[in-house]
Amino acid sequence: MQETMILMAALVTFIAVFIVLITIAYTMHGASPASERLDRIWNPALPEPEKSLKERHQEQARRVFSRLGKILPASSQRTTSRLQRLLLRAGFRRPESVLVFRGVKLVLVLGALAIVYLNDIHRVQPLSLVFAPLAGFVLPDLWLHHHIRRRQHRLRLALPDSLDLMVVCIEAGLGLDQALLRVSQELKLTHPELSEELKIVNMEMRVGKSRLDALRDLSKRTGVEDINSLVAMLIQTDRFGTSIAQSLRVESDSLRMKRRQRAEEAAAKTPVKMVPVLVFLIFPALLIVILGPAIITMVRQLLPIMNK
Repeated sequence: MQETMILMAALVTFIAVFIVLITIAYTMHGASPASERLDRIWNPALPEPEKSLKERHQEQARRVFSRLGKILPASSQRTTSRLQRLLLRAGFRRPESVLVFRGVKLVLVLGALAIVYLNDIHRVQPLSLVFAPLAGFVLPDLWLHHHIRRRQHRLRLALPDSLDLMVVCIEAGLGLDQALLRVSQELKLTHPELSEELKIVNMEMRVGKSRLDALRDLSKRTGVEDINSLVAMLIQTDRFGTSIAQSLRVESDSLRMKRRQRAEEAAAKTPVKMVPVLVFLIFPALLIVILGPAIITMVRQLLPIMNK
């Protein structure tokens, strides 16, 4: 009875903490992209509205987590730069993003310890005092890497369309800088991630950074292999003076071929990924359904003989 009460209390505490974390994530998450696009389409001339209640909650949550992140001891320069690079690849460019991330880790670790201690789980399982904080410390890193992979996938899918638009702009008489700016404006609704990255490249060139350095920063900031090859191609084209439009057209065809090959590779991996499911889930059920009646009949026939 006591163990049942402990499990019920742990379950209720877990549900409460889960609801709190979902609420925090909802307040920190931006507005719906679809609603933002519809507002920009139907009301293009309206001035920028004041911050909504959700945005104010986001700012407040960022300030709280940033202050919590300052409590932790400062990490080494190498660790901080690595975390900052990962946050940039995930799309978090605010100066306090590192502190916010560390604050979230601190909250999850303390929350896991509180759940384990207040529900007396450590008495039933002493190792929970080690594994629960460890899970709270590792979960933000796992979420960050997952978010980076999703964002890189969206950038990879948007690249061929952006190259086609860039070819059209260059053949229409625009320079490469003006073509990048135009493509970033045109892709604002369909591919906001790539549009934002190209806009940052234009802003860096406007403040005095050279085109080669801005493109190299784009490659480091995104970490996408296709963007790395595109940047290398643009740098070589600029150095050797070859046709940019022709190079971009060849690169676009190459990227589409790579995307087709990735799709074929994923389709070829499907049978291999289905083997564990078939062996451990479907095959035992079929074995029970097919051989179960025969085994029951054999047991009924053999048990009287064995008892004699």
